Parts: sequence; structure tokens; C-alpha cells
Amino acid sequence: MAVKGNAADNRTRSSVSIFIIISMCCFFYILGAWQKSGFGKGDSIAIEITKQTDCTILPNLSFETHHSRSDIGDDIGAEVRTFEPCHERYRDYTPCQDQNRAMLFPRENMNYRERHCPPEEEKLYCLIPAPEGYVAPFPWPKSRDFVPYANVPYKSLTVEKAVQNWVQYEGNVFRFPGGGTQFPQGADTYIDQLASVIPIANGTVRTALDTGCGVASWGAYLLKRNVLAMSFAPRDSHEAQVQFALERGVPAIIGVLGTIKLPYPSRSFDMAHCSRCLIPWGANDGMYMMEVDRVLRPGGYWVLSGPPINWKNNYKAWQRTEEDLEEEQKKIEEIAELLCWEKVSEKSEIAIWRKRINTDSCAVRQDEPRVRTCESSYADDVWYKKMEACIVPFPEVDNPEEVAGGEQKTFPDRLNDMPPRIASGSAPGFSAESYQEDNRLWKKHVKAYKRLNKYLDTGRYRNIMDMNAGLGSFAAAIESPKLWVMNVVPTIADKATLGVIYERGLIGIYHDWCEAFSTYPRTYDLIHANAVFSLYNKKCKMEDILLEMDRILRPEGAVIFRDQVDILMKVKRMVIGMRWNTKMVDHEDGPLLQEKVLVAVKQYWAGGHTNETAEV
Repeated sequence: MAVKGNAADNRTRSSVSIFIIISMCCFFYILGAWQKSGFGKGDSIAIEITKQTDCTILPNLSFETHHSRSDIGDDIGAEVRTFEPCHERYRDYTPCQDQNRAMLFPRENMNYRERHCPPEEEKLYCLIPAPEGYVAPFPWPKSRDFVPYANVPYKSLTVEKAVQNWVQYEGNVFRFPGGGTQFPQGADTYIDQLASVIPIANGTVRTALDTGCGVASWGAYLLKRNVLAMSFAPRDSHEAQVQFALERGVPAIIGVLGTIKLPYPSRSFDMAHCSRCLIPWGANDGMYMMEVDRVLRPGGYWVLSGPPINWKNNYKAWQRTEEDLEEEQKKIEEIAELLCWEKVSEKSEIAIWRKRINTDSCAVRQDEPRVRTCESSYADDVWYKKMEACIVPFPEVDNPEEVAGGEQKTFPDRLNDMPPRIASGSAPGFSAESYQEDNRLWKKHVKAYKRLNKYLDTGRYRNIMDMNAGLGSFAAAIESPKLWVMNVVPTIADKATLGVIYERGLIGIYHDWCEAFSTYPRTYDLIHANAVFSLYNKKCKMEDILLEMDRILRPEGAVIFRDQVDILMKVKRMVIGMRWNTKMVDHEDGPLLQEKVLVAVKQYWAGGHTNETAEV
């Protein structure tokens, strides 16, 4: 009996080994049809891979039978559900920022521009179509300056912002000269002015927040200086501004400073910026400036350019009265003083303040009766929580020279250095050892991903999302100027790790995957979903999450799922009905582990009709 058992085991191992080889072979075949450009389908690399690959000859193997479990047996034989395309009017549908639904909410404090997600009976269970003629974006850095017209067919900004050099329409592309309302001569020149005051060049400033970003040219031009900007703007009359930003390969979300706190933890950003962003900074007892203070790290910088700065010389051009502008700047100065920000520069129409490094360096605040201190839970409890006019206190320090919350190294050293929140023990559930082990684990995982998909860090995938980012170690392992990662920390995760991610010099956001993400369709090239469906098991419907992934993934974009095999079998069956090609792959440590990897490529289709694509 023992001999028969060993022979059976050997046959199983042999079959599984063949399966792994075929799986990797066929995954590259999937990628052979990855790229539909304006000059035709495929490229020389894809053609060469296809020539070398014969995936039509498969052994009589079924992954399901090798890993069948009693609790998923019914699902294996279930009929595949097919999801049909939505009507073409939904091609730019943003479920939680729907224009029609927004008009049902109050306009006070921009409430109507905030997230208002559809109730269950109004959710769409169909596939959002790409516009007819959709093509793959240009590779970075060309994408910074050019976007195919077919992908975002809206010309209104070329007229509204013509003199400000936001965007120009030229033939079948949009060109972005790098201008903005406050810097029509170009973002580079403008950033040079900021860099004469703010230490941008040496890596001190790595993460930035751009409020009211337009088409995100400020963030786009900061990237070559190794600064990652989280840009946001509402979905409003300036049609598609955030969509343009993401099509350019620049991080951005749909968002607004309104009544709800920003979806970031305290002490996240090294710099915050407003360039004619039209935010009433002096209103509501300074609530918006206090929100910037909450997310700005000790020692960080706030830049305000445009009205009302230097109003004496500009009030006529701004078509506002001297009295109005003087009162607005007076309120801003008073609130900055309450926050204990130090004005370090005011030149031309640009003012720059710096946040103090700790409470000891701000003695005036301690005895100020107008200062209302926030409750201890306010700093990081943000999801759908009301913004308040209160000041988040600094973490305690032992001496006046100590940076509250811990001093960070310059980038790139801080990427793998011990984050202050972990070093100080203020990130419950993590130690120096577990942090280092997490980094080692994800370096191993990413190495395995690159064996599956050799294009992972070549520039093929520019906009990447990690749906369950943990400590940000996946993003750290693939960090490259050719790509950026939106690190999402689910609001239902056991541990709130987003503060650690920012301390590493990465960017991210809190989000609940039972709802739609604050972005336009087709804005990410690759999505990484580690244990997402285990986390959300029985929290919301699997198809809600998968359809949202399909909405935000570009045609011919890729997805890497990592989860338990029973979960992935259900995912695989469902995405087949969404026009995705899939292949299951074993864990890099061997086929006996229940954790597997499912890789997928979204088929190309647009404008209500399908196109040929590679078979798995």
C-alpha cells in the first residue's frame, strides 16, 4: 500500500509540475494580445512570444479536481454568469460621484460634490464600455504630455483654460504643455520657485497633497523630482480633469474639501498645495486649514498661490475688491497663527508656511483660548466622519528639538527604513521583526510575479493599485520611476496601516470595497488583490467588488489575485463571465499550499462590440 501511495503522489506531483509550466507559458500567451495601440494590435515582443508558445495542446488536467473541497463542490459545476455591457452613456460612470444623484444633496460646503453612493437597487450589474476607438495610453513619460483624444473625448477644457495652458487639442491627441491657472508659463518654473524655499531636491519632501488639482500638472512635473503627489479635484463643470490626470499616468482621485474628513491618516504629507483651488480657507472657523494641518506632518509645508496672496498688486486683475481680499488674507493669517504655522516666504503671489515640529516649539498655542483640541480618536478615524473645526494635538516629545511622531529619513532611504510609527510602538500589532519579515515576504512574492509577468516593471503598467496594501511592502518591492502604486487600506482591515505607508514615502487611501472607488473608469493598468475576497467574505457581494475592478481596469489591463484556492475558484468562475482571461498558478513555495495566485487579463472591447483576443 505504501508503494502505491508513493507512486500516486509522484504522478500527482508530475502532473502539477506540468500544469505549472503550462500555466506560466499560457500566461505569457495571454499577454501577447495585451496592447492595442493606435497603430494596430500587438507588438514585436508579443508576436515573438506567441510564436514560441503553443497553448492549444493542454494535458487532460483540471485544476479544480486537484484541489476540490467539499465546501466548494456545488460552485464548481455552477453555470457561469455572463455580464452584459452597460449602455454607452455609462462609459464614464462614477457611481459614488454621479452627477444626477449629486444634485439631490445640499450645496452648502460642497456636500453635493462628496461621495454619495447608489443604494442597492440602483447598482449596475453590467460592464462599463470603453469609448469607441479607445487605445492604450502612451508610455511614460510621453503620457505626461500627450493623451489620445479617443480615450477622453472632451474638448471643453481646451476652450475654458486656453490662455492658462492646461491642455490643447492637436489632431487626434490632447497635448499638455504643463501650464496651470497660476503657472501659465509652466509647472517646472513654478516648482523651481517653490524649491528655492522648500527642500524638494534632497528627498526631505517626498509626499505631497494637491487640493483642487485641475489636470494635475503640478503633480506630473514633481514626479521627475522624485516627489509623489496625491492630487484631487471634484467631478464638476471642469469635465474629466481627474480622468485626464490618470490618463497621463499621474496619481489622482475624485475628491473635495467639503463636510467629510479627507481619507488619509494624520501626519501623512510632507507638503500640501493649493494653486487657485477656490477653497474658502478662512471659512467655517478655519476648518479646512485645520484639516490640512491634520494630514500635514510636523515640519511639513503648506503652499498657497493666487488670491488673496499679494492682493494689493493683483486685486484689479482678480476682479475683486481690495476690502474683500484683505479680509480673506487676514483670516488665513489668523488661522495659520492659531495652528502655529510659521510663514517662511511670501513672494509675488506665492506664500509658504511651515508647520512646527512639536508642541514645545509652539508655546503660544498652549494658552490660546480660541484653540479647540480634537478628541484623541479624531486624528485617524476618517471614513465618512464629519470634519470639525478643531486642532489635532502633536504626539508628545521629550525635548524641544525632537520631531513629534518621529523624524523620517530622506527618500529613498525611508522606503525600507524602520517607520517611526512601528519603531515607537504606536502601530499596534507590528514590531521591527514583523515589519522586516513583511518586507522579505513581499520581495519574494514580487520576484515570483515577475517570473509570471516579465513586463511588471518595464513601464507596461504605469498606474498600479494594491487593493489591500498592508504595510505597503508590495509597492516598496516594485518601486520604480516607471510606475506608481495607489496603496488602498480597506476600512474593515484589522490594522490601520496607512500612516506607516506614508512614512515609507508611498501614497495611499482608505476605502471600503463594498463601494465604488473615487475614480473614473479605465484608470489603472494593473490591480493587485491580496486576500481581498477573504477579507470581504460575507461583507458584501463578490460581484460588486469584481465589477468595480472591471470598471477601473483598462482594457487589456492585468490583475493578480492572491488568496485561498476555494475563494479563487469562485473568482475565476465569475470573471470568465466578465470577458477576462485567467490562469491559476501555484504558490511559489509549492502546490501543496492552499494559497494560490490567479492571474487575469481583461479582454479588449469598446463601443458596444467585442474584439478578438487571445485564448487561454
